[in-house]
Amino acid sequence: MRLYTQSRNSAGERVRIALHLKGMGYDYVAIPTLPRGDYRRINPQGLMPALEIEGKVIAQSTAILEFLEETYPSPPLLPAEPVARAEVRGFAQFIASDLHPLNNYRIRRYLGAKLGAGEAEILAWYQHWVAVALTALEETLSRRAQLSAFCFGSEPGWADLHLVPQLSTARRFGCDLAPYPRLLAVEARCTGLEAFRRARPEAQPDFEGEIRTVVRPA
Repeated sequence: MRLYTQSRNSAGERVRIALHLKGMGYDYVAIPTLPRGDYRRINPQGLMPALEIEGKVIAQSTAILEFLEETYPSPPLLPAEPVARAEVRGFAQFIASDLHPLNNYRIRRYLGAKLGAGEAEILAWYQHWVAVALTALEETLSRRAQLSAFCFGSEPGWADLHLVPQLSTARRFGCDLAPYPRLLAVEARCTGLEAFRRARPEAQPDFEGEIRTVVRPA
């Protein structure tokens, strides 16, 4: 099993967390170390991460996670009960589909190069939509009939591995996370676990230097 990614890719981080939670070994391939053009030949989408297994390549973190859960079901990352599974998937999908794309470099680059937005404007745009999304996630947890140590249970799983990397990204972009105490409490519990620590950017072989924080506009 070979995972193509890079240290700071948050979608790759969520897959790494899943692999570590399941106790699965894999080869880490840092995409920037590949010859130019090689990764797009491996994965025509050109996006990270991709998982190669038995000569087949799976693109997109959600598809990779679903493959892992279906093929290596123990320990499970999703609840067994169908409605609970759907609730967890809805929470995670909101992060993967609505929140995560906003911090994608190619999106921010287009806003600047094609639409003429300045750095402060792009940052304000991003921070606005992060606040909208995190407010919804915080409210989702607050409405649960029974609060738990992690997003949806007593053990970390599908929702948590989506949440933690995204909070790190939001923090790096100077977003104010104080209004989300439930999300931060979950994050604090997760970051103390080995599976999450081993998946962090600074724990990867291609990590170089500090993770810079983007300054908030005045």
